[in-house]
Amino acid sequence: MIRDALADAARRLASSSGSPRLDAELLLAHALGVERARLAARDDAALEPAAAATFAALLARRAAGEPVAYLTGRREFWSLALAVGPGVLVPRPETELLVEWALELLRGTTRPAVLDLGAGSGAIGLALARERPDAAVDLVEASPAALAFAARNLASLAIGNARLLAGDWFGPVAGRRYDVIVSNPPYLAADDPHLGAAELGHEPREALVAGPGGLEALATLAARAGAHLKPGGALLLEHGADQAAGVRALLGGAGLRTVESRRDLAGHERATAGRRGD
Repeated sequence: MIRDALADAARRLASSSGSPRLDAELLLAHALGVERARLAARDDAALEPAAAATFAALLARRAAGEPVAYLTGRREFWSLALAVGPGVLVPRPETELLVEWALELLRGTTRPAVLDLGAGSGAIGLALARERPDAAVDLVEASPAALAFAARNLASLAIGNARLLAGDWFGPVAGRRYDVIVSNPPYLAADDPHLGAAELGHEPREALVAGPGGLEALATLAARAGAHLKPGGALLLEHGADQAAGVRALLGGAGLRTVESRRDLAGHERATAGRRGD
């Protein structure tokens, strides 16, 4: 029965996942081709052999550390159903802080110009474009694999006020200025112990590791953003939980003003913003 399969799967994943029951439910729903919410209504139903075999294969891959989002090909972010898979960073819940803060920064601005750098699957930029249909949102991504996922998401979500640009950081937007520039760049140091986690081993290293110190990409963005911000425009960056002071120093050193950091739901300083002076 489905209830027994879920209980057994949760036990199998207990040592390799921080959310074994949830993972089991998501994978079984995927194997059955149904929404997760329907499992409870069918928990006494028999599991057909084909579905059981598919579920077992998914569990084995999850136990080896492969992200659930890669196994299902989908990740929810800001109520958007995003296609994800090998070659693109899986959007994290804490990154929704950037969307919330960017929307706040854009209040009172009509027809704003927004730039999402290192857009990956397009999570941040597409969420902002959906929330602000009057905005013109540019998403820049250097990885061909990630850009392909962003293109799939742009098409499936039918968002007409965003466009994808292939290239490295500010390269594709030379001469353009924005009301808000937002980025979740790589910010792990090359020797960060978190890289030893099985799940991170499946995600693209270039989306995680910035360099020897971890601040390299953040420093590049801080140094170059001023030339691409409108007067009063803001740069908003996600960073590691222990990097807020360093990022505030980078933004202040680049001449940005009103520099501040905000905490995620776990209480960590996870994002920092600064404004270009008028």
